[in-house]
Amino acid sequence: QVQLVESGGGLVQAGGSLRLSCAASGRTFRRFAMSWFRQAPGREREFVAAVTWNGDSKYYEDSVKGRFTISRDNAKNTVYLQMNSLKPENTAVYYCAAAYTTTWSNEANQYNYWGQGTQVTVSS
Repeated sequence: QVQLVESGGGLVQAGGSLRLSCAASGRTFRRFAMSWFRQAPGREREFVAAVTWNGDSKYYEDSVKGRFTISRDNAKNTVYLQMNSLKPENTAVYYCAAAYTTTWSNEANQYNYWGQGTQVTVSS
């Protein structure tokens, strides 16, 4: 069993930055691929970024490439999402998710565990 708790969301002006954190419980954190998804009002949950279990490979949704960076610290059981040059269209609830796999996926149904979400609001 893995429990995920996100933090770091908030209100920021366009062009600003936020750093999201996701703290995981359990000793098997290093066995999970970790991802961030987001869901805006009236829209489906969508993939944002993923990192493999060892941190060697990272994947991003096209619109965030070059602005967002995913990373993980297995010693701290934490995954991060650094978000720079934020835009109003990035406004959403951001969720971290864990998948018990040595690879990765951008599909929400492949993830076994989810956090409760943290709100990110970008004002214009």
